[in-house]
Amino acid sequence: MISVNDFKNGLTIEVDNDLWRIVEFQHVKPGKGSAFVRSTLKNLRTGAVQEKTFRSTEKVEKAQIDTKSMQYLYADGDSYNFMDNETYEQLALSAAQLEDALKYLKENMVVQIMMHGNETLGVELPKTVDLEVTDTEPGIRGNTSSGGSKPATMETGLVVQVPFFINKGDMLTINTTDGSYISRA
Repeated sequence: MISVNDFKNGLTIEVDNDLWRIVEFQHVKPGKGSAFVRSTLKNLRTGAVQEKTFRSTEKVEKAQIDTKSMQYLYADGDSYNFMDNETYEQLALSAAQLEDALKYLKENMVVQIMMHGNETLGVELPKTVDLEVTDTEPGIRGNTSSGGSKPATMETGLVVQVPFFINKGDMLTINTTDGSYISRA
């Protein structure tokens, strides 16, 4: 059990027999009455986001989430296959379990699979990924790095706003938290 005063972004807790990841939290000390913690929680099973308020004296159960390093192999219809690099066991996840991670997954990429007991919850991506530009408008002479942006389609189907000097075939480093362009790879 942990106190709600020890909340951190990304911490996983058990509330009402469900697993929740803390997206955001705020300690509130009103002038009148007792302090409380206002939090935004994301359900790891359903993906639903919910606002929840805890009294500052409350304690919640910290969820035991294990991560296992696995390599993404291939997609087979609606299932996506991963392999444990140590035991060579394979695991198939559905598109619903992967959600937004599909935009960043490339074959042979190593990711962290989140598990609670024997239940697979989803994928934890690295902070950045390198993707190739498959389609974008051609760069025009005179365009600079500070002159605006244009849409570029990456090899996974993700559309990112990039500077004008980026061309088809360039390898780019993309932030997986918000899908933004960082730099050329």
